[in-house]
Amino acid sequence: MRIREFTEADWDQVWPIVEDVITAQETFPYDPAWTSEVAHDVWVERAPGHTVVAEEDGKVLGTAKMGTNRPGPGSHVATASFMVAAHARGRGVGRALAEYALDWASRQGYAAMQFNAVVESNEGAVELYRRLGFAVIGTVPEAFAHPTLGRVGLHVMHRRL
Repeated sequence: MRIREFTEADWDQVWPIVEDVITAQETFPYDPAWTSEVAHDVWVERAPGHTVVAEEDGKVLGTAKMGTNRPGPGSHVATASFMVAAHARGRGVGRALAEYALDWASRQGYAAMQFNAVVESNEGAVELYRRLGFAVIGTVPEAFAHPTLGRVGLHVMHRRL
C-alpha cells in the first residue's frame, strides 16, 4: 500500500468511498444528500491543507484530508479526517493514513492535532486514535444522530506533536 497526494484523476475512486461513508450516516456528520461536487469541495483541501489517497495496485483503498484546525491564534493546531473503503477496512489502511497525517502535521510545524467530531460509537476509530496517543478531552452529548443507535456523543480528541 502506498500513500500519495490526491490528484483530480483520483476523484472517480474517492467519491464512491466518500458517498458510502456519508450515506451510511454512522461516522461522519456530513449531509447524505451531498452531490459529488459538494463533497469534493469539502473533502479536497486547498493549500496549505493536504489531501491524500492510500492505494494498492492502482485501486484507492482510502483517503485523508488534513490542515489547520482553526485560523489565526489557533493555526498551530492541525486536524485531519479519514475514510476507508468498506472492502479495505481492517487491513491497516486507516492506521497508515492517520500515521501519515501525524507525520505531515509534525513536518509542517504544528504543535498538536485535534479531531473535532469523532462519533463515540465509532469504536474502531476511537481505539485507533487512542493507540496513536490521542485523548478524549471532551464529549458533546447526543450531538450525532446515528441511524440505529439514536443520538450519540461526539468526542473531541487531541494529541501533542
